[in-house]
Amino acid sequence: MKNALLTGTARRGRRTALGFVVAVAAVSGANPVYAQSVFSSNTTPLSGLPDSQFGTAGTTSVTGGAATATWPTPTTQGDIDQGASRLYDPTAIPATQRPAPPENTVENDDLNQPVEQDLNQQYDQPADDDPGPLDRTQWEERYREGADAPGMRLGTFVLRPSVNQSINTEVTRDHGSKETRNYLATGIRGTLTSDWSRHALTITGQGVYERNLNGNQNNADPNARIGADLRLDIADDTVAHIIGNYSFEREDVADPNAVGNASEQAGVHQFETEASIEREVGRIHGLAAIGASRNVYTDAKLSDGSVLSMKDRDRTGIDGRLRLGYELSPAIIPFAEVALGHTSYDRRRDSAGYERSSDNYAARAGVAFDFGEKLRGELAGGYQRVSYEDARLDAVNAFTADGNVSWSPRRGTDINIGLRSTVQDSTAAGQGGWAEYQLSSVLAHQMRDHLVARLTGSATLRDFQESGNNNVTWITGAGLTWSINRYLDMTGDIEYETTTGGGSDQDILRAGIGLTLRR
Repeated sequence: MKNALLTGTARRGRRTALGFVVAVAAVSGANPVYAQSVFSSNTTPLSGLPDSQFGTAGTTSVTGGAATATWPTPTTQGDIDQGASRLYDPTAIPATQRPAPPENTVENDDLNQPVEQDLNQQYDQPADDDPGPLDRTQWEERYREGADAPGMRLGTFVLRPSVNQSINTEVTRDHGSKETRNYLATGIRGTLTSDWSRHALTITGQGVYERNLNGNQNNADPNARIGADLRLDIADDTVAHIIGNYSFEREDVADPNAVGNASEQAGVHQFETEASIEREVGRIHGLAAIGASRNVYTDAKLSDGSVLSMKDRDRTGIDGRLRLGYELSPAIIPFAEVALGHTSYDRRRDSAGYERSSDNYAARAGVAFDFGEKLRGELAGGYQRVSYEDARLDAVNAFTADGNVSWSPRRGTDINIGLRSTVQDSTAAGQGGWAEYQLSSVLAHQMRDHLVARLTGSATLRDFQESGNNNVTWITGAGLTWSINRYLDMTGDIEYETTTGGGSDQDILRAGIGLTLRR
């Protein structure tokens, strides 16, 4: 979820650090989600994650849709040389508290001699002055820069690509049947960030391509996402964002809208764009945004070789939202937000004869908080209503809870928690839709300098208000990332997924090992 309101200190820091990271993401469970959401276009509840927490391509579904966290490029900020390599000394005296140098007296002439020329210093580079001790935040940021691949400079941009090649196995049990699939997965992920003195452009992309080893490619589910965020610094207290996203993913067989007895589920192309403007007036923080989305479905292939058209599900949505917050302190900003939208289907009636175009209304209130590297995030609760044009379809009314929290209880340990609520349109005759609630979490701990362990978990509740046949999907996983060097990682992951309730009884076990090449 995008944080629309930030503290003044955090806002200035993020402007200097190349802006927000926005990426098109899929739900961090097994099923893709294309919901009616009038708040954030980002569909994953998790915030940006570093490379070491994504794990093995084709195995990890909880972290697979999260954005890639980006760090500032090595530039000089104030008195801190971001390209230097220093150790953090918590007992050292800060530079601002150091005693002044002695005056130019006869007794101290030996302390005021001209600086000796460094023969190893390049003539076109400035002198490497000692910036002094670093505080914890600066030390942790520099440690990440030293551990991460430097990237490739392309003019005024820095590209940080990575490729993960893995071999995986998947065992699916569904109503007494068992199916085993062994497959190769290639995951590509990259971030392109600008290095401008004003404004910023961030482009993120990721994709996974699977190929079964047994030759049958029916269950190979490719996915791809790309997103761009252009930040415009209009004035000191006014910032605008122009965002564009694209994603492709196949519907999962466990999705309530999946086609039964299909050898290949329908693919979903999703396009999104949004323009927003944020402004601070004293303690008042405001945001106004307008967005549009487009969903296009490919045909589903049935087991008998025929195809089933999904064109009656193609739709276009437009929405707007307003947000107002009040800064109680530099770290705490309560806010209220209202939104409305309209979804229009290309075909007035679907294959069952129902008019599924709808109006969407939502409101929520919450608090955004930023206590530095230790704790930051946003939590909100509210209400959402989706009413359909067809009087035979009941409106969906749902209480919502959204947010994400990033917490670092100790150095080397990071916990990310995401919560998201959406309303999904149904394809079943006589049913309007359902409310979906998802909680995702990632715990990462640096066991050694080059070894990171992680635990992941996700729970998704689908509330079918009309039928009451609710179901829950649970996902839990564990993995390791070993950094062989700054350019090469080895990953290993195992994940278990189960869906219960509503007539569903499916268990999936995945395991994989891979290599990640970074630049």
